[in-house]
Amino acid sequence: MQNVQTALERLRALASSGPVAKLARAFADGGNELALVGGPVRDAFLGREVHDLDFTTDARPDRILELVKPIASAHWDIGREFGTIGARIDGETVEITTYRADEYDGVSRKPVVAFGDSIEGDLYRRDFTVNALALSLPELKLVDPTGGIEDLLEGTLRTPIAPEVSFGDDPLRMLRAVRFTSQLGFHLDGDAFQAVCDMSKRILDISAERVRDELVKLMLTDFPRAGLELLVETGLAELVLPELPALQLERDSGHRHKDVYEHSITVLENAIELEKDRHAEDAPNLELRFAALLHDIGKPKTRRFQPGGAVTFYGHDVVGARLAKKRLTALRFDNDQIKSISRLIELHMRVFNYEGAGWTDSAVRRFARDAGPELERLLTLIRSDITTQNRRKADRLQFAIDNLEERIAALREQEELGAVRPDLDGEEIMAILDIKPGPVVGEAYRLLLEYRLDEGPKSKDEAKEYLLRWWSERG
Repeated sequence: MQNVQTALERLRALASSGPVAKLARAFADGGNELALVGGPVRDAFLGREVHDLDFTTDARPDRILELVKPIASAHWDIGREFGTIGARIDGETVEITTYRADEYDGVSRKPVVAFGDSIEGDLYRRDFTVNALALSLPELKLVDPTGGIEDLLEGTLRTPIAPEVSFGDDPLRMLRAVRFTSQLGFHLDGDAFQAVCDMSKRILDISAERVRDELVKLMLTDFPRAGLELLVETGLAELVLPELPALQLERDSGHRHKDVYEHSITVLENAIELEKDRHAEDAPNLELRFAALLHDIGKPKTRRFQPGGAVTFYGHDVVGARLAKKRLTALRFDNDQIKSISRLIELHMRVFNYEGAGWTDSAVRRFARDAGPELERLLTLIRSDITTQNRRKADRLQFAIDNLEERIAALREQEELGAVRPDLDGEEIMAILDIKPGPVVGEAYRLLLEYRLDEGPKSKDEAKEYLLRWWSERG
């Protein structure tokens, strides 16, 4: 955390920026209170970049619109029933919300929306003290009724009110606590931790979409380990991502296999590091990260003990892909994400015989064809999966993948691997064989595709000769 003086200087600079200063003046001139609240204030103290500008006010939604319209290039009231008005001011998106004093009946998952009369009351209803900070504008007065500054200094996540009440009001706050441990690098207060453990089943009251969104935010942090470990320790993972704690296999007496849970988190960390090294300018790759975390979730179902104490997990890649598809579907991930993640898991073991046996050009072509658009992510996942402490073995595997990438690049340049097709299309096949559309055309097409993969690109005459020879033998 930055020192308080530096943080206050950052807040002053933020307050003097175009959109904030315009809003502050408009509300002051209109006789209403306004304060920058939550994340922007917290992040000023943490030295983090401010992304969202959230404000709170005593003005009701209709009054907010009156004050905002003259200074905004656009405005919207999609959150009007909750007191929130959005606007675009000097190119920045802002949200202004009326003080809230919501009440929960303990049964419904949604609060009875009630507007409040004081900023202190509004701050007490927020999730954590570090998010219950406000900067009153334009006087630049820091408002901290819950001790958020002290908790920022100590790196503690604590609820403004009793945690069992706070989490009971909105159980999603338990997952937010998990996410913030990774996003902010904070630790969860002991009372809050115990409340999450005791109340974890309340997360089942939350929609799959909201749970998914929190898990996604956690996975996109730079250091998701802390949050994932807390997810498991509190029992939340058993309810929202049970495949993760299932990786904590009971180790056999001879300790002949890895701690799969620890290995999976390490693979995720490796994938994040490779992302930074290879694609530093790109956004974090969600599909790669989920595939890294879940790549071995098929192992518990496929574990077998062999004579002599050996342990095998034959087929865990295929089983894992099926389990991942089922879980991601339940969490309402979109179809493209589900397809990508499950495909990466299904293929992640394909390359591990390359180091010992090597592959023909035909095998390399098939590998690239099967990976399709997932090829680059797949190779990154495979590199990330090398966690052996045997340095010589690790170097051999990394060298083998280097070599495979070079061969794929060379073949791609020669043969346009990204779009491997037979040397004759369906129309040409029908003309040569003098047949009409039907199953035989598909059979011939697949034959020529295999020929192309085995032999590389051929001329149309060579492909025609091969096709006619097959047709003659087929009778």
